[in-house]
Amino acid sequence: MKRLFEIDPWKLVTHQLIPTEKRLQESLTAIGNGYMGMRGNFEEGYSGDHHLGTYFAGVWYPDKTRVGWWKNGYPDYFGKVINGVNFAGVAIRLNDLPVDLAQVPYDDFYLELDMQTGILQRNYTVELGGARVRFTFERFLSIVKKELGAIKITAEVLTGAAVITMTSKLDSDVTNEDSNYEEHFWEEIAAGQVSGFDYLTVRTIPNNFGIERFTITAAMQHNAKGSFTQEALKVSETFTWQLAAGESCELVKTVLVVTSRDVPESKQVAKIKELYQAYGTDYEALKTEQIAAWGQRWELADVEIAGDAEAQQGIRFNLFQLFATYYGEDSRLNIGPKGFTGEKYGGATYWDTEAYVIPMYLSVAQPAVTKKLLEYRLNQLPGAYLNAQRQGLKGALYPMVTFTGVECHNEWEITFEELHRNGAIIHAIYNYTTYTGDESYRLGDGLAVIVEIARFWADRVHYSKAKDCYMLHGVTGPNEYENNVNNNWYTNYMARWILNYAHESVTLAEGNPLAVTPEELATWQEIAAKMYLPEDEERGIFVQHDTFLDKELLPTTALDPSERPLNQHWSWDKILRSCFIKQADVLQAMYFFPENFTKAEKERNFDFYEPMTVHESSLSPCVHAIIAAELGRGEKAVEMYKRTARLDLDNYNNDTEDGLHITSMSGSWLAIVRGFAGMRTVGGLHFAPFCPADWSGYRFRVNYRGRLLDVQVRSDLLTLTLKAGAALAVTVFDQEIDLQDTVTLML
Repeated sequence: MKRLFEIDPWKLVTHQLIPTEKRLQESLTAIGNGYMGMRGNFEEGYSGDHHLGTYFAGVWYPDKTRVGWWKNGYPDYFGKVINGVNFAGVAIRLNDLPVDLAQVPYDDFYLELDMQTGILQRNYTVELGGARVRFTFERFLSIVKKELGAIKITAEVLTGAAVITMTSKLDSDVTNEDSNYEEHFWEEIAAGQVSGFDYLTVRTIPNNFGIERFTITAAMQHNAKGSFTQEALKVSETFTWQLAAGESCELVKTVLVVTSRDVPESKQVAKIKELYQAYGTDYEALKTEQIAAWGQRWELADVEIAGDAEAQQGIRFNLFQLFATYYGEDSRLNIGPKGFTGEKYGGATYWDTEAYVIPMYLSVAQPAVTKKLLEYRLNQLPGAYLNAQRQGLKGALYPMVTFTGVECHNEWEITFEELHRNGAIIHAIYNYTTYTGDESYRLGDGLAVIVEIARFWADRVHYSKAKDCYMLHGVTGPNEYENNVNNNWYTNYMARWILNYAHESVTLAEGNPLAVTPEELATWQEIAAKMYLPEDEERGIFVQHDTFLDKELLPTTALDPSERPLNQHWSWDKILRSCFIKQADVLQAMYFFPENFTKAEKERNFDFYEPMTVHESSLSPCVHAIIAAELGRGEKAVEMYKRTARLDLDNYNNDTEDGLHITSMSGSWLAIVRGFAGMRTVGGLHFAPFCPADWSGYRFRVNYRGRLLDVQVRSDLLTLTLKAGAALAVTVFDQEIDLQDTVTLML
């Protein structure tokens, strides 16, 4: 565990800069607005070890993947998010000496990320050339005006005489650390000054895969007139002040960015001009607007925890970073595992969104936000057809990693064996339907997704004559510490469930719009009825895959702590041969379908698999927290909550310097709401709450079927308040109540 920031309910605050942890600091103080985002880099630059990163939603590049022996069915490219124009840079010189905290002495350092407002602040004092100056920085990316970012830098001379020079930049001479080995991805198209602003237009370099080339225009306008300079891939404007002790200067930089996803290259400069006129450059007005907009989001989504400041900070940090990454504005976008905070995982879409994020967004935002995520997959159905065809299979195989719907990940054991992600796509539709009570998407546009995924499974299984059942060989389950196994229980279970759900959906749909034949429906029923699901009767457990019990079964307590995380210390061969589980596998089904398993089944499987689980996936702790809570294992549930809530803040897996674990951040909310509060939405709204022993209480809100509910839990009381909407039947444990205003129940 490694903690950089002080405990505060609404802020990340530190009074020290640790050079060896600069990358971690940059990840934790990343900001975004769904359209663009950046790591917590210093505006004035930093010559020590760090990771400069600015990213734009939907802007990516096809990476070269063809190495060694190329296999049929491999994707053509490995799609990667690319580092874009650094628009925050403002180089500073004091008495002609560079202000660089990696090189010059400083004191009074302070860094703050205000999660309530999305504003990043920093200040420190330096003494150079006989002058002592206090510098203050403030910036935000507007969640109201998506193309806009604002930066304010103030310099106050404390003693001596100071010549302060600030050179504000738009710099596209940037490279990636996690893609193409430091290759430059940008070529300049145009640059200059026009209508009171500086601009730089760049386009991605050509690629060999027929993928569209993206064009970005970034522009900056300042509260003063400076000296303009143009270089390759860079424009800058320099401002100079001569100040005496007690005097100060201020530079306000208002940035606008548009991309060819929305605006054609030929019209981008004109669009920037139009946006400046519409948005204005009044920093304080833009800041006030930002604060109000974040307030509206928190009004719907905030979770209050009493008695545990660390837990409180953790849940708010995770909600903040999720909302800074995605808030349903664009159905062409999804939620990358690192969001705008780093390049690992390529910035692409994984199954994480459907499995972990959608259940949270259903409750903390309007249904339209989740609907956009469902539409994202619907629009990519043609790519899913192609993925299946490349494997010689019918139907649709949704990708493990994608920007367009076409698979762009090159690890075979993940890309074309981790097929369970197809199940998460359908479970998201099921989740949306049961939560909202709205069947129109399932039986309308979403039906094509359901049917085509069912057709894939029907073709992917094979019949075992010896056992008179259907099987799935050569797969990888959610536990990626095992590859190419036969009959992964979770994968087989999901295939069976999908075939049944598809059969039910087609039967309910009017007029059979997809012309599914009676023979096809009968085949789905037969496969589902005869799907092989390995069990061990003696232990009373579902067996993770055919040969799992042949391994040496050891608990994680047998591991040397110095060898963890395993993926940073063991060879892949050693990991694959071990019994240790990266994340929930069998237990994943019990998280998805708690109503389908008895408490005894959950207990036996939890007690068998959890002790072997190393939780080295960020997606693991929340599932275990939810099931532990349901089983009355409060101490274990809280342990797992803390791990998911503060995974990045405390750098549990020693990898947060590469970027935050955005898609797993919903796990802290799920652990509280679905775990501690026991909320379920199949067959109506249910709660079965408990309060962790170390907490004095917690409170959250959920949007449910046109209602807004406030839920407050204490050790002895549950209070439900209907804040908006019509009366609602709610089940608490086994008691059904008619919620019309406020109801308080003893626990």
